[in-house]
Amino acid sequence: MGSEFVPLTLPPMVIAILAALSCAAPGNYLILRRQAMLGDAMSHVVLPGIVAAFLLTGSAAPPILLIGALAAAALSAALIEGIRRLGGTDPGAAMGITFTAMFAAGVLMLEVSGAASVHLDVEHALYGNLEGLIWLDATGWSSLLDPAALAGLPPELPSLALVAGAILLALRLARRPLALASFDEGFARSMGLPVAALSAALVGLTALAAVAAFSAVGSILTIAMLICPPATARLLTDDLTTQLRLSLAFATLAAALGTLAAGYGPPLLGLSFTVSASGMIATLSGLGLAAAATLSPRRHGHAPKA
Repeated sequence: MGSEFVPLTLPPMVIAILAALSCAAPGNYLILRRQAMLGDAMSHVVLPGIVAAFLLTGSAAPPILLIGALAAAALSAALIEGIRRLGGTDPGAAMGITFTAMFAAGVLMLEVSGAASVHLDVEHALYGNLEGLIWLDATGWSSLLDPAALAGLPPELPSLALVAGAILLALRLARRPLALASFDEGFARSMGLPVAALSAALVGLTALAAVAAFSAVGSILTIAMLICPPATARLLTDDLTTQLRLSLAFATLAAALGTLAAGYGPPLLGLSFTVSASGMIATLSGLGLAAAATLSPRRHGHAPKA
C-alpha cells in the first residue's frame, strides 16, 4: 500500500490537515465574536486577487498568487469597514455585499480573461486541487527520509505548514487578551488592551488562513474549516482552552478521514469513480456539527471560560 499511498494520498491528506488547522484556529474567535460571516467573506474575496495577480504577471506561481490574494483580502476588509461606517450598514450585511460582489467579479474575470486555461477555473476556486497535489518523487515510506525526494514535495505543503505554525503561535501568544476582547470589548478597553489592534490582527490571521488554504482546498472547504470544527467544539464545552483543542482535533479528523473516504471509499463499495476530497471533508465536518447539535446539551449563548 505504501508505494501508492505515500505519493498519491499522503501529501493531499497532510495538506488538507494543515489547511484545516490554519482555518479552525482563528475560527474559534470568529464564533465567539459572532463574526462567522467574516470567514465566509475572506474565502470568497481572494479569487479576484488571484486572477488579477496572474493577469498582471503572467505567472501562476504560488507566491505570486498569494500576494494577489492578500491584496484582495486587504481590499475587502477596507470595503467592509467603509460600507459599515459610511452607509450605516449592519456588519453582516456589509460582509455579504462585499464577498458576493468580489467573488462575482473574480468569476467574470476568469470567464473573459482566459485565465481558466491555467487551471484557475471556477471549479478549482470552489473545490481546490487536493487530488492533484501528489508527490511524484516518492517511491514509498522510505522517501520520507530521503532529502532528494523531500525536495519534490508539493509547494503547498511547506507553505501551509509555515502558515499553520505562524497562526497557532500567534493565537497562543495573544490568547488571553484576544479572549477578553472577544467576550467583553468594553471591559478589555478599560483594562488598556488594544482592542482595535486585536480585532485587526484576528482579521489578518483569518485572511492569511483563507488565502493559504484557498489554492489547495478551494473556498467551500475553507468556509467549512473556519466554521464547522469551532462551532462543533463550542457545543461541547464552556472552556475556551478545551474548545480550541477540540476544534483542532475535529478539523484534523475530518481532513484525514475525508481524504481517505474520498479516494478509497467508492472503490471499496464497488464503484468505479472517486469523489472530491474537499467536498467529502466539508461533508464530514457538517455531519460532525449536526451530531454535536443533536446530542450535546442545549447551549444558551453563554460565553465559555477563558
